[in-house]
Amino acid sequence: MNRFEMPPRKPDIGFIPTPLDMVNAMLALAEVTANDILYDLGSGDGRVVIAAAQQFGTCGVGIDIDPTRIVEATEQAHWAGVGDRVTFRLEDLFESDFNDATVVVLYLLPHLNLKLRPHLFRQLKPGTRIISRDFDMDTWKPDRTVSVHADEEDALLYYWVIPETMPAL
Repeated sequence: MNRFEMPPRKPDIGFIPTPLDMVNAMLALAEVTANDILYDLGSGDGRVVIAAAQQFGTCGVGIDIDPTRIVEATEQAHWAGVGDRVTFRLEDLFESDFNDATVVVLYLLPHLNLKLRPHLFRQLKPGTRIISRDFDMDTWKPDRTVSVHADEEDALLYYWVIPETMPAL
């Protein structure tokens, strides 16, 4: 599917932008570097992927099911001067391939995190870091949880590392 085709279905949730200070906290928690490949699943306007590319030289991919967000993110990446390091794909994240990720960022609802969890375990290599804003993954306990206050918003950031052996959940 190219970025201008219609998505296979409507978005599960609306776009809620994450304040840039919180984006920075997410990238810091994940210890993002230029050697990472960062995927933002449900990337909205692309701010997480773009910030990682600007600050760390990270290559990244944003996946969103909303064609308006894909166009917006692509334009933002161009204006930010990182269009050569980031791409945005109009896809259903539950059907997407993100197996080359070393960092995955999420800002989804709890039931969507749970639906996504088997895809994460199946696709991601041990050592891949996952950051979720505000929502955990039920019985898969995070390695760390950090409270963040940014732009008058409070959030919990959850951090997991894909283990060598998948946990019993």
